[in-house]
Amino acid sequence: MLKIITYIKQYPKLISIICAYSFLGIGSQIVTAKHVPDLQPSVTPVTVVAISNVSFKKTHVEERVVTEELLPIFKHGDISWLPKLAAEAGWPKETWEKLGQIILRESGGCPVRFGGSIVDKNCNFVGHDGSNHRSDSGLLQINGVHWKKDHPNYAGLVCKKMKICTQEPLFDAVTNLKAGKLIYDVTGNWAAWDPCYWGPKFAKRCAAMSK
Repeated sequence: MLKIITYIKQYPKLISIICAYSFLGIGSQIVTAKHVPDLQPSVTPVTVVAISNVSFKKTHVEERVVTEELLPIFKHGDISWLPKLAAEAGWPKETWEKLGQIILRESGGCPVRFGGSIVDKNCNFVGHDGSNHRSDSGLLQINGVHWKKDHPNYAGLVCKKMKICTQEPLFDAVTNLKAGKLIYDVTGNWAAWDPCYWGPKFAKRCAAMSK
């Protein structure tokens, strides 16, 4: 201890320099110890990821709810959804009244209906009437002559123009309405759904529709 005091008295400047460096060393260690946690990737990124996931899930749920609210509820005999979906499919407003009449007659407003199918009030399939026109599809009961690419007698217009060559896509309401609009535009009338255009063989059906 005596020697240390002697050195301090003899070399005061040297001792001051040593103390200063020692202090800086301690200070740098304090700073490093203080800031290292902030630089560790296990802290901040985890927090960000957690927040991001929560935000994504919330947005995803909100979008799903909105989508479900916008989808129409189909019930037999109810076509209150017609203006929205008809407009989306490209049908002009002046055609909506006639279009609605055809939809009610053909499918009752049930988009998943096929030829001969029997449905309940909620458009659920409950049976079949035994008829052989299974290819009639969806809201407008679009026949297989329009969507079958290999039909022997007809052009398969929907298959060629819309690339829909199977029945299943036509059970989507808007897709079915778009296909119907294509047929309507090409023929220039309602002939695809009106037996009065089909010749003498269908005179009785024409008369029944005219009543």
